[in-house]
Amino acid sequence: MKIGFIGLGNMASAMIGGILKKELYSAEDIIGSDKSEDSVQKAAKIFGIHTTTDNLEVAQAADVLILAVKPQFFPEVIAEIKGAVREETLIISIAPGKTMEWIMEHFGRELKLVRCMPNTPALVGEGCTGFCCYKLVSEEEQAQAAAILGSFGRAYQVPENLLDTVVGISGSSPAYVFMFIEAMADEAVAEGMPRALAYEFAAQAVLGSAKMVLETGKHPGELKDMVCSPAGTTIQAVKVLEETGFRASVMDAVEACIEKSRSM
Repeated sequence: MKIGFIGLGNMASAMIGGILKKELYSAEDIIGSDKSEDSVQKAAKIFGIHTTTDNLEVAQAADVLILAVKPQFFPEVIAEIKGAVREETLIISIAPGKTMEWIMEHFGRELKLVRCMPNTPALVGEGCTGFCCYKLVSEEEQAQAAAILGSFGRAYQVPENLLDTVVGISGSSPAYVFMFIEAMADEAVAEGMPRALAYEFAAQAVLGSAKMVLETGKHPGELKDMVCSPAGTTIQAVKVLEETGFRASVMDAVEACIEKSRSM
């Protein structure tokens, strides 16, 4: 069983690293291509996989083919490889905004197609990926896709009409979280804390809070109330966030992200 990657950027590297760590495939079973010679050499050195600058070589060899190029390059790449992809090949696309209908229209035929949206925490094995499957994908192949996508974090199967929502709440949201961490750290620095230490405190607080949501199963509002002691410090901070429209700003940002994804 060969797994192929067209595109060897950050997300592909995160996926390859997860696959190898979970021992789903060996390095000998993975082949990847990229137009950048530097990316090809880097992937070969780090992962020990076979690499090439020839997309056709990957398309012909792969039993599972992952299209990991940016959306704007999809028409060019599909036009190049569509004649080389076998009917039985399972194709996984990570491009936002490119629907299964769009992809199959450009291939000119129905495919065993999985469309997904991972996020950058995959780089540290903590990704969150939403995926959907076309009707030709068997239950066994769905499980295979879930295993691949779950090798670098968590993977959840959703209807395709929710994938743009996945972009807003998960695919792009690490940027919002990084801004939140940076803002908290900036104020700690203003109060005299060394910046490196401020980042440690802020990031660990976010990590621990997220873990509490996932592991306790409690509603985020309930967990928030647990921190807010009567007449305490936390409720004063919460009051300021509410007065300045914190929740509405986050909701508006997610909405803007989803609408942009739909229009791509």
